[in-house]
Amino acid sequence: MLRGLFLSLSRNRTLRQFMETSRYAAGLTSRFIAGNTLEAGMAVCRQLSGRGILTALDHLGENVATEAEAAAASGEIVQALQAIERAGTQATVAIKLTQFGLDLGDEVCRRNLRPVFAQARQMGTRVEIDMESTAYTERTLAIVKQMHAEFGCVRAVLQAYLYRTETDVAELNRLGVPIRLCKGAYQEPADLAFPAKADVDTNFVKLMETLLREGTQPAIASHDERILVRALAYARELKLDPERYEFQMLYGIRRQWQQRLVEEGQRVRLYVPYGKAWYPYFMRRLAERPANVVFLATNLLEN
Repeated sequence: MLRGLFLSLSRNRTLRQFMETSRYAAGLTSRFIAGNTLEAGMAVCRQLSGRGILTALDHLGENVATEAEAAAASGEIVQALQAIERAGTQATVAIKLTQFGLDLGDEVCRRNLRPVFAQARQMGTRVEIDMESTAYTERTLAIVKQMHAEFGCVRAVLQAYLYRTETDVAELNRLGVPIRLCKGAYQEPADLAFPAKADVDTNFVKLMETLLREGTQPAIASHDERILVRALAYARELKLDPERYEFQMLYGIRRQWQQRLVEEGQRVRLYVPYGKAWYPYFMRRLAERPANVVFLATNLLEN
């Protein structure tokens, strides 16, 4: 019930506009969001790099309404990549295709993606294409495959709560496309996604083990302690070099586990979100884990 409430609130445009322009918002969001600017995002990336943690810089935004907004998003990510290159950090960038104009047409989106991928390839880094709701899954995967064929520096995000993901994992593994596996953070109908958390967890572990055995540079994206323990055990069972895979988490969540994994010689990459369009992302983080809501409520009471 709580998850559904926060996901519903994430789509409320009036509340979004109010929150994103509120001068009190920074106190609510600082645990999960680096700040409003690229400079704030890079400051967090440098700090994390000093602790041995890799990063994926994530300029927040989705579902742009005009071609000008989509082109601006492309320019912002190119600037982010250039900032990463200047800083010398081993960072990637994470993007959502609706921020690049997917709602305006596939070709608009591709046109805005190509400068980003060209910059990433020149630097020797990677673009992580986030998966959005199932309204975009098929088109997102088609663009992932095309960018992989043209540039080769892409990692696709797949969601374990979708029934179709086992087939998608097999297809992308066949093509040699790296995959970031997550559970999924959108509200989807029961004919498309597992409705029960236990079934999602079971499918996640199954797909995770497939990726560790057969995948290309897979990323295991989870904050679930049981899944992290199983992933470590299975990677050791396979005698995998830690350079062949990585763990991914979100900035501000499971900090002790982040450091523990680094100390055990594992590659850990955090998504570091920044930007003014933070509201939908923030509400999905609250929907994912009750502990996030408790943390926020505690901070509000203290302040």
